[in-house]
Amino acid sequence: MSPSETSRDFIPIRIAVLTVSDSRNLEQDRSGAVLVDRIAAAGHSLAARAILPDERHEISDQLRVWIADDAVDVVISTGGTGLTGRDVTVEAHRDVYEKEISAFGTVFTIVSMQKIGTSAVQSRATAGVAGGTYLFALPGSPSACKDAWDEILCKQLDFRHKPCNFVEILPRLDEKLRRK
Repeated sequence: MSPSETSRDFIPIRIAVLTVSDSRNLEQDRSGAVLVDRIAAAGHSLAARAILPDERHEISDQLRVWIADDAVDVVISTGGTGLTGRDVTVEAHRDVYEKEISAFGTVFTIVSMQKIGTSAVQSRATAGVAGGTYLFALPGSPSACKDAWDEILCKQLDFRHKPCNFVEILPRLDEKLRRK
């Protein structure tokens, strides 16, 4: 971090992790574990963790529960972002978005291209905002979760990161709901 980035105090945020898988349980969830470890190492807190099957309504229902929970600032899901018939996480996320963060998918693709070349086109990583909560949908591989966290999220979820970051505008995400 540059000296200008350390002039602000760190602000821990509360992050929920959702793994979308028809076959994994908590013990087998390597991608969720990668995220949980990185969240803790960064100084943030794990607000909640769940594993759900690739069922659009179950995923969107869980996202809505966490969006409504004042103890959750960010939701990161892993899995279900591919192209197969069972991959419905992106659609479930978009069911709840108020605003999509379009550049997230683009930046994730750029990061992935450096690691896996043109195979990056098969990812549909996405992000958005709903009810004052950030929502990120990552692919289900541990390496994709590492890349997304290490190259994008650890910076954007750190208040000290300049010139701008997601944390500094977090209190304003739901300002339209407070206007009268």
